[in-house]
Amino acid sequence: MTAKVTLSFSDETIEQARRFAKREGLSLSAWMDLAAREKALREVFTAHAAAVGRAGLDLESAALADAREVQLVDDALFGGHPRAA
Repeated sequence: MTAKVTLSFSDETIEQARRFAKREGLSLSAWMDLAAREKALREVFTAHAAAVGRAGLDLESAALADAREVQLVDDALFGGHPRAA
C-alpha cells in the first residue's frame, strides 16, 4: 500500500535528494521512501544497542570470539584453504 503525502523540504535538501535518486536510478519518491526507512531502522538499532549496553552485554566481543573459533575450525578441517560455497 502506498500513501500520498505532501512534504516540504529546503531547496538544498530536495536538490541533494534528487541528485542521489538519479545517481541510484530511483525515482525521487522511491529514494525518499528508502531514506526514511533507513533512518527509522538506524533509530531502532541505536535504541537496541543502547539497551544492550545498559544490560552490560558485550555482543561484539562474543561475535569476534565466534569468528575466531570458526577460523580455527576451518584451519583444522581445511588446512587454511577457504571452504567451497
